Amino acid sequence: MNDLVRSTPPPLETQILPTSQDWADLQRAVALLESPTLTAKMANLIGSPLEFAVKKLPQSVSRRIHDAVEAALFKSAQAALWTMDNTPGKAASTRWHKLAAATSGAVGGAFGFTTLFIELPVSTTIMMRSVADVARSEGFDLRDMATRHACLEVFALGGNSGKDDASETGYYITRGFTAEVMRHLSAELAGRAVGGTPVMIGLTPKEAGKWLAKIVEKVAARFGVVVTEKFAAQAVPIVGAVAGATLNTMFTDYYQDMARGHFIVRRLERTYGYDTVRAAYALLAGQADNS
Repeated sequence: MNDLVRSTPPPLETQILPTSQDWADLQRAVALLESPTLTAKMANLIGSPLEFAVKKLPQSVSRRIHDAVEAALFKSAQAALWTMDNTPGKAASTRWHKLAAATSGAVGGAFGFTTLFIELPVSTTIMMRSVADVARSEGFDLRDMATRHACLEVFALGGNSGKDDASETGYYITRGFTAEVMRHLSAELAGRAVGGTPVMIGLTPKEAGKWLAKIVEKVAARFGVVVTEKFAAQAVPIVGAVAGATLNTMFTDYYQDMARGHFIVRRLERTYGYDTVRAAYALLAGQADNS
């Protein structure tokens, strides 16, 4: 089950024609979602692998970073997803979000390591709004709990949790890691699906908080890995305000790309069905690997 609640779907197309715009859109999504990892891009920026810098971080600092990531995701989801104008189809403002992220990164880099804990909630909220902006531009309703789940899911696409099997790579496997949590929660929330759609209504504040906390906990396990790497990179002596701004711009650009690919795929799944799109995705990803 890939949405928070699965209602009776409308009739679906049976295949994506290779000559269609949808096929071209899926090709774009595959190129975005199977691009080099954020870790590789950061390592290229600072000119060395990040593993050594991460290992030099005290364990207490790493734990503090992961706690800060979870808190930042929770607060940013509330601030960004619950307050944005719900106008599906509106064009995304990608440049504005990258500029805002660069500004917050420059401040964090200029004032040192401890300031990064203050900057993290700000930059995470900017990135969350950027992801939601892309979702909205692809025609998704931000009031739909499944859309909000999908926005949070984007932040799991940047890195593994550290406990994952090494073979568990690729977009669909990464995306599916929250499915078990959603299955358990959907059993409690299923009675609130209305109008034959997966839109959820009538959640109490306690229920909404429980749903948000569960999904954030799972996503933070992966997002925290790349944030820790970012913190380690900014702790390198050669990294200052300029590189802090560059890293934040890189983060925002990366998650905008992940969001674009993610919501293209989800949009196509609404038309063709999950299995059809996944099979076409696998075909295109295989062609890209062999090219």
